[in-house]
This record gives sequence, C-alpha cells and structure tokens, in this order.
Amino acid sequence: MKKTRIGLFGGTFNPIHRGHLKAASEVLDQFSLDRVLFIPSYIPPHKESSEMAPPHDRLKMVELATAPFPEFLASTIESDAEDKSYSIITLEKVKKIYKEAWIFFILGIDAFLEIDTWKEYEKVLEQCLFIVISRPGYCLDEAREMLGGKYKLRIHSIKEDEEIDENTLMSSKIFLLPIKALDVSSKDIRKKLRERRSIARLVPKAVASYIRENGLYQEGG
Repeated sequence: MKKTRIGLFGGTFNPIHRGHLKAASEVLDQFSLDRVLFIPSYIPPHKESSEMAPPHDRLKMVELATAPFPEFLASTIESDAEDKSYSIITLEKVKKIYKEAWIFFILGIDAFLEIDTWKEYEKVLEQCLFIVISRPGYCLDEAREMLGGKYKLRIHSIKEDEEIDENTLMSSKIFLLPIKALDVSSKDIRKKLRERRSIARLVPKAVASYIRENGLYQEGG
C-alpha cells in the first residue's frame, strides 16, 4: 500500500503571500504530496519579534490563504503550544498524527544553510526528508557542502517532471528542487503597507482585507 506523503511548510508567514502558495503548489505537484501543512510559528527562535504580527493574526491569514486549496491545511501545532517553535518538537507531534506517512520538511535554501543552528538538527535530518527549494540570490548546490558534506551522497537534484517513487525516497535524504519563484517577500509587503502602497497582487484578496481591517503592519517593522 502506498504511504501517504505529507509536506510541512513552516515559517513566520508575516504575512503569507502568493509566493508561499506558488512554492507549495510546485512542491505538491512534483512530489505527489497528499497534503501540505502550513505551520505558522508561535515564537520563531531565530527572528526578532518586534515586527511580528500576533500569532493568532498570522494563523488566521494562513487559514484564509489556504482555504481555496483542498490539499493545503493551516496547522495550529505551533500556535497551540504558545512557546518557542522548534522543528524537532513539531516533527515529533506530526509523526504521532501521521504514523505511517512520508514526512517532508519544505524550506528555502537560505533556511537550509542555517540548519546547524536548529535545536537537535541532526535528529530532524534523520527523522524526515527535506525538500530544499531555490530562492533568488542563492545557489541550490550550496546545500551539498552543508554540514561538512556529511549528507552529500544522499542529496538528490530533482529534474523537471521527474517522478519521485518510493525507491528514490528510500535512497535519498535531501531533495533540491528548483522552482519558478515569485519576486515577493513578506518584508517587502510590510514595507509597502507602511508606505500605504497597494499589495493587491502580492497576497490573496482575503489576506489583504484581513490586514486592512485589523490595521496590521501600519507602523514599525
């Protein structure tokens, strides 16, 4: 019986934008994922909180953005914990829910290059698979030398339209996936909002309305 494939897409989502949704869609299609969990962090351990919207607002925006996509699910795993968000703890919780599934961490190459700063990162690497997606200004192949090249032999570069079968999943640990990234970032969106400029093309309509109605990102950050 074919095992379920679950993608974990974590982040601050401050705010979530069309780039996040497009990246998740490309990963879902390429890896034939059954579901992608969007997991907004409660307190991200590696980011300053001064420009962070409250956790409940970031979760609500993720819920609004993912609602039209049946394979996407806004997860409250980290929000409910009301504590610092560590990937190892999140992974342990997810594996209790999806006991027999293939679990994939989805993250940008910029985040992967900092994986040695994660809490118990070696355990995280051993307990799931990683899908490392391209980001403007970074080279995906930089991942091969990460951690002293320890995982070099278990890194697999994905070719366009490649079918990812069970044998490939068993023989590899880290998958490098080039995507057609949108030129959009949460930081730029916050800047536009402070300057009273339109973000209509950068976020889903429901997210733009929520930001406006709740006065988010109007000052500071």
